[in-house]
Amino acid sequence: MAELRTAVSRLRRELAAHPAEFPDRAIAEDELAALAAMAVTGAPETPRLRRSLLLIAGAIGSVSALSPGLTQVRDAVEMFGEPRR
Repeated sequence: MAELRTAVSRLRRELAAHPAEFPDRAIAEDELAALAAMAVTGAPETPRLRRSLLLIAGAIGSVSALSPGLTQVRDAVEMFGEPRR
């Protein structure tokens, strides 16, 4: 849980500081808020975590400056499910 909270917090800060506007920014912000809420409650649902991750990746995936933060969130989400193949 701590890793998820840390990763989400970092990406939220990076997104807020990023100067460029892009069409799906609001989607990324909303989904990061949802992930933050799930991390606080301590009982995240793996399918919901993965859905949020996909939406965030789709929304900010082309913004290379946010790539390290996105990777950290992905790694934290993957800790809640089946290992990658």
